[in-house]
Amino acid sequence: MRLVTLLTFTVAFGLPLPAAPVMERLSRGVTAVQQPDGKVFVSWRLLANDAPGTAFNVYRTTAPGPGRPGAPGQMSNNQERGPVMAKLNSEPLAGPTWFIDPAPSLDRETAWFVRPVVDGVVGPPSKSFVFRPYPAPLPYLSVPIQTPEGYTPGDASVGDLDGDGDYEIILKQEQNPQDNSRSGLTGETLLQAYRLDGKLLWTINLGKNIREGAHYTQFMVADLDGDGRAELACKTADGTVDGTGKVIGDASADHRNDRGHIVRGPEFLTVFDGRTGAALATVDYLPGRHPDTPNPTPDQMKTVWGDGNANRSERYLAGVAWLDGHLPSLVMCRGYYTRSTLAAWDWRDGKLTSRWVFDSDKLGPPDRTNQWRGQGNHNLSVADVDGDAKQEIIYGAMVVNDNGTGLYSTGWGHGDALHVGDFVPGRPGLEIGDIQERFDAQGLSLRDARTGEAIFAIPSVKAATEGGDKGEGPGRGNTFNIDPRFPGAESWAAGAGMDGIHDATGHQVVARRPRGMPVNFGIYWDGDLLNELLDQNRIVKWNWENESLDLLLTDPECTSANGTKATPALCADLWGDWREEVIWATRDKKELRLYTSTIPTKHRLVTLMHDPQYRAAIAWQNTAYNQPPHPSFALDESLPLPPPPVVEFPHSPPVP
Repeated sequence: MRLVTLLTFTVAFGLPLPAAPVMERLSRGVTAVQQPDGKVFVSWRLLANDAPGTAFNVYRTTAPGPGRPGAPGQMSNNQERGPVMAKLNSEPLAGPTWFIDPAPSLDRETAWFVRPVVDGVVGPPSKSFVFRPYPAPLPYLSVPIQTPEGYTPGDASVGDLDGDGDYEIILKQEQNPQDNSRSGLTGETLLQAYRLDGKLLWTINLGKNIREGAHYTQFMVADLDGDGRAELACKTADGTVDGTGKVIGDASADHRNDRGHIVRGPEFLTVFDGRTGAALATVDYLPGRHPDTPNPTPDQMKTVWGDGNANRSERYLAGVAWLDGHLPSLVMCRGYYTRSTLAAWDWRDGKLTSRWVFDSDKLGPPDRTNQWRGQGNHNLSVADVDGDAKQEIIYGAMVVNDNGTGLYSTGWGHGDALHVGDFVPGRPGLEIGDIQERFDAQGLSLRDARTGEAIFAIPSVKAATEGGDKGEGPGRGNTFNIDPRFPGAESWAAGAGMDGIHDATGHQVVARRPRGMPVNFGIYWDGDLLNELLDQNRIVKWNWENESLDLLLTDPECTSANGTKATPALCADLWGDWREEVIWATRDKKELRLYTSTIPTKHRLVTLMHDPQYRAAIAWQNTAYNQPPHPSFALDESLPLPPPPVVEFPHSPPVP
């Protein structure tokens, strides 16, 4: 309603329309997966700029080759004539963007593509998805990777690095990551860019002066300047080597102390070219470890951060946010247990410039009376919480406005899990699901995203043990719409006496969750508008009829990332229809497996990657303790589907 009113006003008075967020100009993302019965599930993207009522035709191209098994040595008619193309549907498909090909010739190279149909006019063909015969059907896309000896693949991100409308994968490889609270030398983190066929495009080595670990090495991938090609940005230091072999800073410098921490030497922020991995711009990282010196003493560190051993000062977060409502900005952060700082940067016209810096200690004294200190989580989120078409930074228990000022702080303190979405459809705006990593009144909470007003807050409870009360508050928490019996999303947390499931009002609707119920990621997988649950190397569905779990997918040859956090390399709507894909690495470290759902769905939605909130979430997903993405709208079988987002695209040729 607000958008219609704004459009009417601007048109009536001849005013220019406000700039819309610039999103990726994606291809149709056609994918095809062979099923055990020999049929092939084909799906493709609906895009934000598709005309209303756009339908599709589906085509198959079969390459010439020998006949099917059982007729060795014989030549087929296909081979004599050349490749054969067949239109597979009798009438244009105006519903969900998938099709089951009942009779493909999978003993030879086969490809599928689609054409849009608008008002009876057939449009240009999409790119083809090429299927090459395997010894047996594979329910995933295998992406070969080159893991160096001693390394382990971890988090991944995606971006259209070359502007062709298809995503490439950027993969983090680590040697010996360490938590900030621990001593010890780490390895040198690598960032590798792969095409989906496994071609390695470039490798960036962050070097010895960037410590390895979940709290150190966030990497943001996004089209920051709107030119149609994604960049990569991350914290760098002396000895970082870009994708062309060029060294940033002093190649011989080694700033590690005897505990393996890095508390001296210059700190940089670098933007890299997505096509080559070349460093495009490098600036000083803001803010530094200490306002007066880049090489503070332990006492100086303790004064600013609360400890002198580089635990609190070296905890980093990062995100991408459409702060001006048009182009994405970088948000690079430092600290959350005590002092919290956020620095916004713009990459425009080949220059990296500071937009603003938020510093909790400039808004109050450096102690507990300052409501802006100590509110950050091990993660962050990005969303337009106040409805002004510009995104804010949800920094745990507080929110920083798009202009770098504090919007509000609840004062509830630090937590490990964070969810932002439309979780209470009957309530205007967005909600924030959070947990508190200590025993207190807000162990599990849901609050209004705009004001911070509590919708509900459930205390966490210490468990009495033989040696006294031990442990911390809840370590993980979920807010997902999994149960159609109750309006909106359900919430639950791990530990601290929190065994139940709560509805969107905070009422406990399930007293005790079944054993093994994930408190981790969610995923849209089986075709309905409820969330399924993703944890380790499996996807399960909440069976509300008997309050148990149904296994939908698992791959014992795959493993999760980030140790006990057990998160995927990435979960995102990477191709095909609107549902999400999951990327896991294999245990032998030789490939990434990209799984996509082949379960038919009755729903037709624009790709989630054209929703700015969801797209920002894919960029920040690799930050610290990874959290799952949420769109800016509610999905539920009882609600109408959301309208297509109003977005712009880079001024570049359309991608088929």
